Amino acid sequence: MNDLRERFIETNGITLHVMEAGPSDGPMVMFLHGFPEFWYAWEKQIEYFSKRGYLVVAPDQRGYNLSDKPEGIAPYRIEEPAKDALGIIEHYGRDRIFLVGHDWGASVSWWFSMNYPERLNRLVIMNVPHPVVFGKHLFGNQKQMERSWYVFYFQIPGAVETFAAANEYQWPLDLLVSTSKPGTFPPEKLEKYREAFKQPGAFTSMVNWYRAALQAPPDRLTDYKVRVPVLVLWGVRDVAIVPEQADESMAFCTDGKLVKFEDSSHWIEHEEADRINPMIEDFFK
Repeated sequence: MNDLRERFIETNGITLHVMEAGPSDGPMVMFLHGFPEFWYAWEKQIEYFSKRGYLVVAPDQRGYNLSDKPEGIAPYRIEEPAKDALGIIEHYGRDRIFLVGHDWGASVSWWFSMNYPERLNRLVIMNVPHPVVFGKHLFGNQKQMERSWYVFYFQIPGAVETFAAANEYQWPLDLLVSTSKPGTFPPEKLEKYREAFKQPGAFTSMVNWYRAALQAPPDRLTDYKVRVPVLVLWGVRDVAIVPEQADESMAFCTDGKLVKFEDSSHWIEHEEADRINPMIEDFFK
């Protein structure tokens, strides 16, 4: 990736590490990663969209890699990273942007679209259902509860941090490899992830997103409809989420389109970049 520029942006009381590429006056698209990734998750999208005239912005979300890691659980309530995203948009002086999210980044993006719809042109969601749908399944669908075992395990103070740190964070690296198509995370890419995991306080902060979801849930909204045009991209072989939640999520979208990838896993932005990048570009146009 050439043309990459690094920034540190102050927003919402913290400093976020942000990578950008492409012309500074191009239409802005922001990519929000999830667990256990960082800005580098979007390398294939950064290159593709910056070459096509977009200003591409990919932050390390709070708690990850080189961004600030506020202590405690409350700073990781979903409202806070949504406010971070708003602050980044303000920093760039934009009225509206295109927003793309995967995993926790998709959760933030759903939330952002319901709270700040006037700031979005279009929204792309990858492999995370609408929050109402996920909440219903997490506590009412045995199959989903079994797949979400780790969400409950992550609640134990200190347990996952100790387990993850063993052997230089080999467990979360193995997790990426075992839940994706062969070759998705080659050794040189995994080393970049290992470096991000080893940042002081990072793994606790990353896991605190899960703790906040159960221990400090967001305030209730009066309306959970998404009125921004939405493209939902879904790898059906996601080991963490039952696929019917993708279909159920569309009921919350006034203008939504769902595209499923039957042979893809949760890590769709890596595995299907050649297919989804042009699809997203067409959607933006």
